[in-house]
Amino acid sequence: MENRNKNWGARFFTLWTGQALSLLGSQLVQFAIIWYLTKTTNSATTLAIASMMGLLPQVLLSPFIGTWVDRGNRRSLLIAADLTVAAFTVVLAILFTLDLVQIWHIYFVLLIRAVAGGFHQSAFGASVVLLVPKDQLARVQGFNQALYGGLSIISAPLGAYLLSVLPMQGILSIDIGTALLAVSVVFVTQIPQPERGKGAEEFTFWQDFAAGLRYIKAWRGLVISIGLVMGINFFTSATEPLTPLFITNHFDGDAGKLGLWLSLFSAGALLGGAILGVWGGFKRKIGTALFGLIFMGLSLVVVGLVRSDMFWVGLVANTTMGICLPIINGSFGATLQTAIAPEMQGRVFAFVTSAAMLVSPIALIIAGPFADRFGIQPWFLIAGCTCVLMGIIGFFIPSVMNIEESNPHSN
Repeated sequence: MENRNKNWGARFFTLWTGQALSLLGSQLVQFAIIWYLTKTTNSATTLAIASMMGLLPQVLLSPFIGTWVDRGNRRSLLIAADLTVAAFTVVLAILFTLDLVQIWHIYFVLLIRAVAGGFHQSAFGASVVLLVPKDQLARVQGFNQALYGGLSIISAPLGAYLLSVLPMQGILSIDIGTALLAVSVVFVTQIPQPERGKGAEEFTFWQDFAAGLRYIKAWRGLVISIGLVMGINFFTSATEPLTPLFITNHFDGDAGKLGLWLSLFSAGALLGGAILGVWGGFKRKIGTALFGLIFMGLSLVVVGLVRSDMFWVGLVANTTMGICLPIINGSFGATLQTAIAPEMQGRVFAFVTSAAMLVSPIALIIAGPFADRFGIQPWFLIAGCTCVLMGIIGFFIPSVMNIEESNPHSN
């Protein structure tokens, strides 16, 4: 343990850099494919199906993927996931080169990439706790969130530029190269495996799956936290799809205003991640997440109330939301990483992710008709009030505030 703590920085950030480059390649491909489908089909249904190809595996398969990750070798799973993405991207590049690509080919490759990405995300997340000292987990989560914010800023304009100078297969080749680079980094990096209990090798897949459910069910603080996350995500997940209409209808905005709105949110996310990465948050990490949730909720309330002639006020509130989001996600993620047993990380995080995302499609089904009937701002207002209320309630639930110490499975 002492040696791990001593050398963790070089090993982790070498691995992290490889994964960051691979993620950049994936986001460039995602942008290029969506733009290709947009220009080729001009069909909202096509875009919706393409989005579902990426969403459904995360919602439906995450718990099973997490169980597999906890049973398998995480280093091998990372390599296999990146190689799978590279292999199917090669196939798609060949189809584009030969001008044989069909829309269903793209759907299928997007589905496979999403499944492989689920394995990759789960295996990497579950490995972090064994690579990084517990007192540094919040900072690492902050840097991860800053990475996502930074990629959100550069991937779209970079993807647009590359589309102007490269054919589709050229952009796909970039992703293939970054995936292979990530594989080479993982191949030479030692990633510890968690110790499983005596006789654990004799358990079947379904026994391990059930053990993950029992692990969560017996932990009251975690069950309540998942419920809070689902409630928050139900309202906030629909705000992003409603944003273009909000800018157009409420502020009488154009593409420039929408671009500024989205760019400042991403810049806020980059700043918020960097703040958490340098600061690390309060000693009680769940408190950092709850404070961030309250401030994000207040910002959403401002967006829900701002007048149409006060666009700049909305921009400030929107940027504040961007700053708060990585602080919330990073602190909550670090809380779970600290408290969950290493051999259960894959399953528990997968269940949490699946539960959080499960409400998103339901929210979208409800939010659209709601906004058409009552307007978009009331949805933002309800989402903001929900965040503030959930954040305040969390402070008064002992099993949530003491989630790191109240794990019934800890020794």
